[in-house]
Amino acid sequence: MQEYVIIVAGGSGSRMKSDIPKQFITVNGLPVLMHTIKAFRNYSHSLRIILVLPEAHFTYWNQLCAEFSFNESYSLVTGGETRFHSVKNGLNSILDNDNAFVAVHDGVRPVINKEIILESFQKAAQFGTAVVSVALKDSIRIIENSETNTAMDRSAFRLIQTPQTFRIDWMKKAFRNPYQPIFTDCASVLEFEGYPIYLTEGSYENIKITTPEDLRWAEIYLRN
Repeated sequence: MQEYVIIVAGGSGSRMKSDIPKQFITVNGLPVLMHTIKAFRNYSHSLRIILVLPEAHFTYWNQLCAEFSFNESYSLVTGGETRFHSVKNGLNSILDNDNAFVAVHDGVRPVINKEIILESFQKAAQFGTAVVSVALKDSIRIIENSETNTAMDRSAFRLIQTPQTFRIDWMKKAFRNPYQPIFTDCASVLEFEGYPIYLTEGSYENIKITTPEDLRWAEIYLRN
């Protein structure tokens, strides 16, 4: 069984209030994206890593690789207009391999461990899909209009993370559908095609770096 991971890194630094895209910000001695790639390489040397970046970032990324002597093996693919299109480009780079499983991971989730990655692939092999998630810690309320809101049972909800891992044949079939705004992640694309989504246990440390506060937490987690 061949395993792939598509690492999508097309974000900007807008919410980070940074001129540098968040995936390239240095944390604990390396750009965030390099930590993420190393985490998957540490999981398995046979894993095939596909990195999807906007073409406009290629030159800067190559400069960073030279600066940090980063020589992990991966394939570089041009990103698309949306996350959906970027994942599809990465998926289309995998040729003639119908007996494989593909994980999709956010480039700005560098604190991912071997155990979560392993379970994601194992459950995908068993169920066809495996989506990492965690329970909500806080109480939640649904806003019904500008004046009313109602408490909800938080045990009925999960926060979705990555990696999200799937049978490649299911994935390729689902991604033949035209893009729709409801496709906020790969799970929503597979679900639209009619495939069941199996949830696996994630970690609260597996944060998606979006704001300066996230960056500080990532630094602590990576240091440990």
